[in-house]
Amino acid sequence: MLRSMTGFGRSEGQLDGVGWNWELRAVNGKNLDIRLRLPSGYERMEQVAKKQIAEEISRGNLQVSLSLGRRGGATATVLNEDMLERVIAAIEKIESISQRAPSSAADILAIRGVLDTNDAELGEDQQKKLEAMMLESLRQATAALNQNREQEGAALSTILLGLVRQVKDLTDAAENDPSRSSEAIAERLQEQLNRIDGLNGELDGERLHQEVALLATKADIREELDRLAAHTTAAADLIRNGSPIGRKLEFLAQEFNRECNTLCSKSNAVSLTNIGLELKVVIDQFREQCLNVE
Repeated sequence: MLRSMTGFGRSEGQLDGVGWNWELRAVNGKNLDIRLRLPSGYERMEQVAKKQIAEEISRGNLQVSLSLGRRGGATATVLNEDMLERVIAAIEKIESISQRAPSSAADILAIRGVLDTNDAELGEDQQKKLEAMMLESLRQATAALNQNREQEGAALSTILLGLVRQVKDLTDAAENDPSRSSEAIAERLQEQLNRIDGLNGELDGERLHQEVALLATKADIREELDRLAAHTTAAADLIRNGSPIGRKLEFLAQEFNRECNTLCSKSNAVSLTNIGLELKVVIDQFREQCLNVE
C-alpha cells in the first residue's frame, strides 16, 4: 500500500491511576526526522521510542509527544521547605524596610512554589510496567498514523498512475510521430533548400541522400523512447507495490526529465517539440507528487 508522508495518529491508556496519551503528527521530509517530547523523568524512553517508530516509518518529519496525568486522586501536596525559608527571609526584610504588618501563613502559602503537588511515586516494578505499556500504546499510535497515511496514499497512487499513463501516451505519440521518417526529413530539407537563393531547389541526389541520413542520425530518439518506456513500466510497478518508494520515484522523475530534455534537443519538427514540452509538464507534476510519498 502506498503511503503519503502526512498524517496524524493518537492513542491513550492508563495504569494504576496514571493516564497517558501519545500524539504523532507527520509532514513531508527528505529523510526520517523524529522529534520526541517526553515528560520530565521519562527521558530514558527516548531512544527506545525512536527505534520503535523507525521500524514502522521510513520517511517524513515527525512530531511525537507524550502527555501524562494522574487519575483517581493519586497526588500528594508537599511543603517545599527550602522555598518556604527563602520566602520568609524575603518577607521579613521587606517588612522591616516598609514598616508593613506581618504577613499571615495563608499569604505565604499562596506564593507559588511553597506548596508542590507531586505525583505519588511508583515502585520500580510498577514503573517498568507503566513504561512497557506506554511503548505498546506508542505502537498503536504509530499504526493509527500509518492508517491515516495509507488513506491519503490511496488517492496519491491514483494520481501518480494517471501521470505515468500520460507519460506513456506521450512517449507513444513521439514514437509514431510522422516527422521521424526519412521521407519527412528529406521533404523538410528540400523545402529549406528551395528557400535558399541561387539553388532553385536543385541538389545532387546523392548529396541530398547523405544529408538526410546525417540529419536522421542526429535526430534519432530511439534510445530516449526506449528508456522512457522502461521508466514508465518501472514507475507503475513501484507504485503498485507500495511504500517505501519515495526516493526511488524521485530518481525515476529525474530520469524522465533527462530523457525528455534530450528528446527536445534532438527534435527536428514542431510536432515532436510540442510532444516534448507536454512531456516536461507531466513529468514536473509527477516529480512534485513524488515528494509526498514515503
